[in-house]
Amino acid sequence: MIFLHGFLIGFAIAAPVGPIGVLCIRRTLANGRLIGFASGLGAATADMFYGAVAAFGLTAIQDILVGQQFWLHLLGGLFLIYLGIRTFLTKPTNKPAIGDVKRGLFSAYLSTLGLTLTNPATILSFAVVFAGILPTSMVRGSSSLALVLGVFAGSATWWLTLSGIVGWFRERFTPAWMTRVNRIAGIAILGFGLAALTIK
Repeated sequence: MIFLHGFLIGFAIAAPVGPIGVLCIRRTLANGRLIGFASGLGAATADMFYGAVAAFGLTAIQDILVGQQFWLHLLGGLFLIYLGIRTFLTKPTNKPAIGDVKRGLFSAYLSTLGLTLTNPATILSFAVVFAGILPTSMVRGSSSLALVLGVFAGSATWWLTLSGIVGWFRERFTPAWMTRVNRIAGIAILGFGLAALTIK
């Protein structure tokens, strides 16, 4: 039961479309389901980390992350601006070589892991959800581990679903359409980056 609670929480927190969702959709359309899912998996790993901090009551780490919100938002915002500009200027290409795919998977995973970790508001989301939905007695010891694993599974399931659905449309996109997708995604990601810089 506790794993299911974590699963539903992870799925619900991952589902709202933000900069990671836009990145996942764009990368899936441009490079395929694996790259898109790897992007989502980076976010799911960060969700698991923040879920662990909230579930295990690691207040020292939580205080550090919340206390450094300005610098984390600055770093994340600047990286999003970079990604937005890069995405806007990217031209559609043919399928990459195997070596490029492997590097792309690792790069996609690390970039979204870093972006999600620079959003300390995520830990507050988990803390509020855990406190509001789950009794304290349920979030102790081995139950906390089951909860955190459930969060990862729920978040990863969302990204698998999203990349799978978007991947189904991939073959129907011409280079001209992909250019439009890059422009729209680039502007959206740039907007998220500028918004992150204004958060105090």
